[in-house]
Amino acid sequence: MDTEMSHTDRRYDIDWLRVIAIGLLLLYHIGIVFQPWAVFLGFLQSNEPIESLWPPMAMLNVWRIPLLFFVSGMGVCFAIRKRNWKQLIIERTRRILVPFLFGMVILVPIHVLIWQNYYHQDLRYAPHPGHLWFLGNIFIYVVLLSPLFFLMRNRQQGRVLRGLSWLFSNPLGLLLITALFVLETLAVRPERYAMFAFTFHGFLLGLVAFLSGFTVVITGPAFWNTVRRWRWIYLVAAVMSYMIRYLVFGLEAPGILAAAESTFWIFSALGFGYRYLNRPGKTLNYLSQAAYPVYILHMIFLYAGASLILPLEIPAVFQLILVTGITAAGCMGSYEIIRRLSFLRPLFGLKTAKKGVSFRPGGHDVIRVPQN
Repeated sequence: MDTEMSHTDRRYDIDWLRVIAIGLLLLYHIGIVFQPWAVFLGFLQSNEPIESLWPPMAMLNVWRIPLLFFVSGMGVCFAIRKRNWKQLIIERTRRILVPFLFGMVILVPIHVLIWQNYYHQDLRYAPHPGHLWFLGNIFIYVVLLSPLFFLMRNRQQGRVLRGLSWLFSNPLGLLLITALFVLETLAVRPERYAMFAFTFHGFLLGLVAFLSGFTVVITGPAFWNTVRRWRWIYLVAAVMSYMIRYLVFGLEAPGILAAAESTFWIFSALGFGYRYLNRPGKTLNYLSQAAYPVYILHMIFLYAGASLILPLEIPAVFQLILVTGITAAGCMGSYEIIRRLSFLRPLFGLKTAKKGVSFRPGGHDVIRVPQN
């Protein structure tokens, strides 16, 4: 099994993890609506909170965004195998910067208007990155780090990368990544570890995760074999860290503990994904195409659904179910329209469709395990 897994050409597990991470993001945002502090984050807020949702949400909170940055860094490593610096920047401009600017100017103001109307505020146009801040960060990382990335690509047999490959072949070697997460936290000292959006902590931690994702791919299969073999150990470490955070610190643990827990969840997710999700399928093909537009659009339908359902005098659990259903239906219905209209596809990060051409899952680059 070890040999088979380390020589798998296509890496469907990365697409699956991206889909799952975005799905968790949507559920997390829906859960915020039913927390007693939702309005302070600019969300619509239910009059009947479901505070029992918070413990599982808090479990996700320390690693869901870092995982997305991690996976995004991996994607750049796969991309530069067949691109030079100019091609990479042009491609990332089309796939990231254009949807980011379109969303900031057109889409985010829509859900802001819904919020203003629901709370009887003066309606005004308010362009803002909103939930798309993640895309802005990713584009900046690509521009800042691309010289280093191409240098690393051109020196894959150098001492540094061979040394990292050797280090990642040992489960304790992955603690180097944990140490980087911890050092970032010690340097910035964020008030709350999980406050990633529009904070210097979120920017710097995203940079660390993005660089880490790139590095574990460029160094070869050692990392993947390690997280696969030791996935259960990392999962146990993650669960134990969460239990300490929950039972001892009331979910607001010191940054050092939260940073370590974050990496344990990430290693575990990558290990289980590599072991069980590296398989193609029609479901993956569809969802990986839909994930990016759904991420870009989901706040509009979440806010619209909440504005319709929250005034109803029904139990909060039913409100939660209905808001989730409206959000999912609105996002997937919109995606079905977007993917059929060539002029809309680039605005949502999709490649322009051509007759007789079918894109690979998610429109992403072919993902292969390095054989060096």
